[in-house]
Amino acid sequence: MLLKRNTDEATVTIEMMPLIDMVFLLLIFFLVATTFHQTEREMQIALPFAESSGPISAALREIVINVDEDGRMIVAGQTMEADAVGALIEEAVAANPEQKVTLRGDRRVAYGQIVTVLDLCKRSGIQEPYLDTVLE
Repeated sequence: MLLKRNTDEATVTIEMMPLIDMVFLLLIFFLVATTFHQTEREMQIALPFAESSGPISAALREIVINVDEDGRMIVAGQTMEADAVGALIEEAVAANPEQKVTLRGDRRVAYGQIVTVLDLCKRSGIQEPYLDTVLE
């Protein structure tokens, strides 16, 4: 029996356009779904150096107080006065006695400004506020 070979073989191709479209859609999805910066951490604060600094624990309701080089207190991207910061901390402690507070003071700010924030924390019920530093 004589078999005839088919000379019209169809070439198999992989369509690249749907694949590229899917890759771009996934890329856009992950870019939109990912948080790049926390508002409190993107402040331009030059932290002082420390020998044994490390990352702070990521608490669910942590309050981050930034003190810039001009001595302004910034919480959640908003400049606040000392009374408002104290009231904010008191409300948070009333709702959660295990409230965590992190103080990020610029290394060029007068130490008195840092002490003011520490005093606000103590008066509001925070016994151990965290002080953020960076490694040298």
